[in-house]
Amino acid sequence: MVDTDQQTPARSARDGSGTAAGEDILLDVRNLKTYYPSHSGGLRRQQNWVRAVDDVSFTIRRGETFGLVGESGCGKSTLGRSVVRLEKPQSGEVLFDGEDVLAQSGKDLKRLRSDLQVIFQDPQGSLDPRMKVRDIIAEGLVVQGTVGRDERAHRVSELATVVGLREEHLDRYAHEFSGGQRQRIGIARALALRPKFVLADEPVSALDMSVQSQVLNLLTELQQDFGLTYLFIAHDLSVVEYISDRVGVMYLGKLVEVAKAEELYADPRMPYTQALLSAIPGNKLPGRRERIVLTGEVPSPLDPPSGCRFRTRCWMAQSVCAAEVPVLREVRPDHWAACHFAEVS
Repeated sequence: MVDTDQQTPARSARDGSGTAAGEDILLDVRNLKTYYPSHSGGLRRQQNWVRAVDDVSFTIRRGETFGLVGESGCGKSTLGRSVVRLEKPQSGEVLFDGEDVLAQSGKDLKRLRSDLQVIFQDPQGSLDPRMKVRDIIAEGLVVQGTVGRDERAHRVSELATVVGLREEHLDRYAHEFSGGQRQRIGIARALALRPKFVLADEPVSALDMSVQSQVLNLLTELQQDFGLTYLFIAHDLSVVEYISDRVGVMYLGKLVEVAKAEELYADPRMPYTQALLSAIPGNKLPGRRERIVLTGEVPSPLDPPSGCRFRTRCWMAQSVCAAEVPVLREVRPDHWAACHFAEVS
């Protein structure tokens, strides 16, 4: 069932289009659910569902970077892939510039894919080893068939220069480059169709620290030059703080906190967010001097706890946390938290 009463971050006062007045919303995700079947029970096999993304709603404003963080297995990559239709959600809506991405098929979906591009985590595994770099970058242009051969060659050369590659690199294969150079190739490929939105799924996690900063700076420059909007997924909280305008925190398939980056890092309202941020070396949260060490195991998404999914590891949990699911609500202007005690945490 779709929870029609749950408000969406940046959409607390809806108009007829579902957006907040005066805000330029590019991506509007509503009550998105992506489940995977899981069979168990030996001879009497029962089908259960892994609730990878479970009723998630949020918006991304045009031209901003929305960071998404959380522990491994929390569903953040599945959420990103569902938004761009690399995974098929069970239900929900993904409105991109007013069009429901999940309702499109055929030529309409192909047209939308030009505006929804992806930078993948593994810069080597995401590049075809049999193709030369110029063909990798041009692949989307060939598939879409929107430009001629001469324009395609010009755009490939131009993009190679923009991301820091040289002309002679275009006739080499992906294995001939370093990890950072391969990721630059992936970025050029994502920009070839001149998209409005880019899903960056842990784009620097496989790179050395020195190379990470170069790629992050490149992404920031490209956003300004090309007018891009990013959904930036990462597990490195320092990286997300550096590049993001707003940050969303996921736990066990749920979005549990959303706020501007500087406010979230300075004064998190959700206990889980507080625990994550306390693990950053040198980070001092208000009223705390020591790292918050969580006890217990992360519950299974096959059978999540009742009420608040974080309550089995939360030091603030009370009986209401087991009885009622906390709604993601606006506890401060543009600061949303799914916690019964967000005002006092």
